[in-house]
Amino acid sequence: MISIKTLDEIEKLKVAGDIVGKTHNYLKQYIKPGITTKEIDKLAEEFILSQGATPSFKGLYGFPGSVCVSVNEEVVHGIPGDRVLKEGDIVSIDIGACYKGYHGDSAWTYPVGKIDSSKEYLLRHTEESLFKGLEVIKEGAHVGDIGYAVSKHANKYQLGVVRELVGHGVGSKVHEEPDVPNYGKKGKGPLLKAGMVIAVEPMLNLGTPHIYMLDDEWTIITADERPSAHFEHTVLVEKDGYTILTKR
Repeated sequence: MISIKTLDEIEKLKVAGDIVGKTHNYLKQYIKPGITTKEIDKLAEEFILSQGATPSFKGLYGFPGSVCVSVNEEVVHGIPGDRVLKEGDIVSIDIGACYKGYHGDSAWTYPVGKIDSSKEYLLRHTEESLFKGLEVIKEGAHVGDIGYAVSKHANKYQLGVVRELVGHGVGSKVHEEPDVPNYGKKGKGPLLKAGMVIAVEPMLNLGTPHIYMLDDEWTIITADERPSAHFEHTVLVEKDGYTILTKR
């Protein structure tokens, strides 16, 4: 069931989202060649705890890290470890924070040092696709309107839209109804109402949209091993628009 949040729940979700945004801002200074994905994970966990929250993803469905750190061809759910970031990599960091039982969720893809023009193109247009999806959100719109807007932008720039992974509702659980795909038809799917909280998260690939899971049973990579980008915000649906809860 899709829930409409109470004013008290919205206040907690705003704090959780704010902590996620602050964590992204905090980590930016450390995203340089030479750092390991495990070091990023440790920095994120320490910062989230310092804000009076806990990492939403740690132990979620058995995930071993505090945040997901996905490099280059890794689409999502990269497990933090000994991998060293190199000049020219891109890294997606997906952060969740739980404050008084409520969650914020936001992913962003960062350049590591100087990246090539194809990766710059991927990051720019994937971020743009997120905001194209957000632009249509208001009471009375449909979930399909969001996916249509995201995929229309992705298709314009010949980027592969991952279909198996979707956005979602956010609340006292990280993943709630409704699913929010990055494709769809205008006027189709669940109706948006003021007080809903959803995460919109385009995952676009420089090549094929097809993906597969590695043997660790977590990490999802592109089938052609070309780069992927992931941008996500948690937003509150309002009468005439939306408010981003995970502002950076």
